[in-house]
Amino acid sequence: MTAPLIELRHLGKSFGAVHALKDVSLAIGRGEIHCLAGENGSGKSTLIKIISGVNQPDRGEILIDGQAVAGLTPRDAIARGVQVIYQDFSLFPNLTVAENLALSLELQSGTRIVSWRRVRRIAEEATRKLGVALDPDAPVETLPTAGKQLVAIARALMSDPRLLIMDEPTTALTGREVAALFRVVRDIQSRGIAVLFVSHKMREMLEISERLTVIRNGEVVAAGPIAAFDEAGITRAMTGQEIAAEGYRREGEAGATPLLEVENLSVPGQLDDISFRLMPGEILGISGLLGSGRTELALALFGMKPGHGGRIRIDGREAKLGSSQAAIAAGIAYVPEDRLTEGLFLAATIDRNLLAASHGRLSRFGVLRAGRAAEAAAGMIRAMAIATPTGNRPVTQLSGGNQQRVVIGRWLLNDPRILILNGPTVGVDVGSKAGIHRKIRDLARGHGLGVLMISDDLPELVDNCNRILVLHRGRLVDEVEAAATSEAALGERLGALQ
Repeated sequence: MTAPLIELRHLGKSFGAVHALKDVSLAIGRGEIHCLAGENGSGKSTLIKIISGVNQPDRGEILIDGQAVAGLTPRDAIARGVQVIYQDFSLFPNLTVAENLALSLELQSGTRIVSWRRVRRIAEEATRKLGVALDPDAPVETLPTAGKQLVAIARALMSDPRLLIMDEPTTALTGREVAALFRVVRDIQSRGIAVLFVSHKMREMLEISERLTVIRNGEVVAAGPIAAFDEAGITRAMTGQEIAAEGYRREGEAGATPLLEVENLSVPGQLDDISFRLMPGEILGISGLLGSGRTELALALFGMKPGHGGRIRIDGREAKLGSSQAAIAAGIAYVPEDRLTEGLFLAATIDRNLLAASHGRLSRFGVLRAGRAAEAAAGMIRAMAIATPTGNRPVTQLSGGNQQRVVIGRWLLNDPRILILNGPTVGVDVGSKAGIHRKIRDLARGHGLGVLMISDDLPELVDNCNRILVLHRGRLVDEVEAAATSEAALGERLGALQ
């Protein structure tokens, strides 16, 4: 019998008093697509770091091609064909797409003179393999989150890995990009390359993987062929509980004044003649393919597209949103798509992140009132159920779900009337996602908050919104009642736009 490509036997790893992994065993066969699932904090990241040589296990053994490997380092792991695509992309934002893709090969060649023709050829080949179109001359920092993710994936595939570890690779991708990625994954599988696919998205696990391992609290709680699982079973294994889908219906007064009215909103080259209404207590979904104008719409409403045309009214009164400060003063809050690069101050504490947008409300004569600020931060930690014993901890020590709660909580301290959520649960595990959804529904239902929810996650939109607007190439092309549609039906509508 052929030995697995990589086998982990009875691994254990502790960080002080925290047992990150407890007796974990896992085997990945050659050319196998194996899914690793678990909530944030379950031990997935530690397991990935051990396979890639970043961390050493305290006990247990690692076998590659049937041979025990001791003291595995990142260099050793790469030499043995292990490549990892991390959630933070690990790209150079100030370099172009082509430079990011070609850099490692240029360094390996040892050449002292860069051939820009060769750099472009490498980039074109990498994107061709992935089946996507990326501008090789575009600086990576100017790309949307989805574009950065695609560059990271393309770069990893250039190294001809034997095992490709993909940590939440579809976090910011739309259905079309996910389908393209899956074609690439199946293509590299046909060449005998194994893939360890880490995802929070149930449908992706069931669609792409052949085998599934679920870990919870550092232990394997379920493992086997993917045919033995369904969405409910994966959820139970990951969380230890049943999580049922909950729809949301606005219970507002008939004939109430719209909280937000947008008429003929246009941004040259980005948005064209967008009109809609948002009622108090309503959760309005925004969907569309990559490049549809979803994020541009959010930025225009948050005052970051000052040259826009059209009219915007809040509570029936015209609002001039020429800057983000004007939008904040009008009661608008914006939670961006990428919490790590756009939403959080990573070097700061939880408290400082929570208080970042409300210093004016908590200050007197320009001096922050420390007692009032501490009380406000502590109250929001409780209100948002942020899992931390103290707000003085670095925000980087929180899980993705708790970090997202911090970003949302920061704006809630400003008592906004309109909350714009761009990808509210991107990269968040199923348990934390359900908690964030409940909080959003409670805010709309109990406080009359108007919510714009921009998302690629179709179940998220169907389960949490009253209505869903569909954008395509900067225009509003469809509107559906969430109660009268389904994920499949909405997916077909979006598919017809491709």
